[in-house]
Amino acid sequence: MSQQEKSLFDRLGGKDKIAQITEDVWLNHVSNPDVATRYANSDAEKVKAMVNEFVCWGTGGPVDYSGKNMLDAHRTMNITHREFMAVIDDVMRALDKNDVGAQEKNELLGLLFSLRDQVIHQ
Repeated sequence: MSQQEKSLFDRLGGKDKIAQITEDVWLNHVSNPDVATRYANSDAEKVKAMVNEFVCWGTGGPVDYSGKNMLDAHRTMNITHREFMAVIDDVMRALDKNDVGAQEKNELLGLLFSLRDQVIHQ
């Protein structure tokens, strides 16, 4: 199977590598002044587990996502465009830290931006 034929899940490195990326994203979020307060009272392990599950599922992995859809999960949070972009920046830094390739970064970025209108509610 060529790289082109592999799922994004596989090209990101599978469940263990995505879990590491998720951990790094979390660390970026809680230290980012633009979004840190959003996570201050969160159950870190639950949030990371849901994000990891969502990313694994959304990138074609053999995982079922058990959380809420993005619209319902974010509807009452009044997330701003600035906060959304801060989260994107945090994800990109985590991908860089984990040596994710440019094609995979672009595909994941596309997936994240496809959720924009379901997340921003202000």
